[in-house]
Amino acid sequence: MKTLIEALHGIALPHQILEHEPMSRHTTFRVGGPADVMFLSDSPEQVAAALAAAKDAGVPAWVIGNGSNLLVRDGGLRGLVIALGEGMAAIARVEDTVTAWAGASLARVAAYAQASGLSGLEFASGIPGTLGGGCAMNAGAYGGQLSDVLVDARVLLDGAERTLTRDELQMGYRTSLPLREGGVVLSARFALTPDDPEAIAARMRELNARRREKQPLNYPSAGSTFKRPEGYFAGALIEQAGLKGRRVGGAQVSEKHAGFIVNTGDATAADILALIGTVQREVEARFGVRLETEVRILGED
Repeated sequence: MKTLIEALHGIALPHQILEHEPMSRHTTFRVGGPADVMFLSDSPEQVAAALAAAKDAGVPAWVIGNGSNLLVRDGGLRGLVIALGEGMAAIARVEDTVTAWAGASLARVAAYAQASGLSGLEFASGIPGTLGGGCAMNAGAYGGQLSDVLVDARVLLDGAERTLTRDELQMGYRTSLPLREGGVVLSARFALTPDDPEAIAARMRELNARRREKQPLNYPSAGSTFKRPEGYFAGALIEQAGLKGRRVGGAQVSEKHAGFIVNTGDATAADILALIGTVQREVEARFGVRLETEVRILGED
């Protein structure tokens, strides 16, 4: 680890390098043990250099945005965590396209498009994640997903930077080539449709009102805990299995929306994982459907 830290000091300022950093500070679940080393990256070049340094040191590495779809176990993460800093949150418009860097929040990208009079990203205005992770998992909500409007993305794959078209990204339901192959999305470009800014804003307000009405936004969570099984809705299956409100320690199946597991205040990652397992077993026993987690689970117990 000393070799890695020395290499990081060669590419960044001291305040960008944190040792034994609690991951609970960097996930929306507000749980998770410490990362051995966290690097607050401010450019694509720093991301590439940090990943190369980790590889040279024989240390595993992960890249995160704001941790909105992430559950880190209580033992934390051995190795390097690269967090995308403010220097990677730029957004720009060229005619009817918007380009955003990986660290920009999806809500901010949607707001930028709205203010520019460009429609197509309204569905993303309430998604809590960042652009990089959102593209990697093809984030979506309320009938829309990023692949609907994506043109191409800059991706770091196998140590080389490439620009991949939407078809080359092989985006599916909550998946993509970068996600499957361990790549990092650095930026993405979206083709949008000119429209009246106030009409776009009205649609965004309607979607966000629906979100506030139906989702447990008052508790820490990672959004939808499970992927939608083919032919079903995860939340409906969980509710029909009588699991709404079920608790393990400080973790609870939301009483507002059964598709969410929330941290009621003092949950550990172990609580959340135990509750996920309970939900999976009971839903499968009753309906024969195996729920797959949408949340990314990392780290050691």
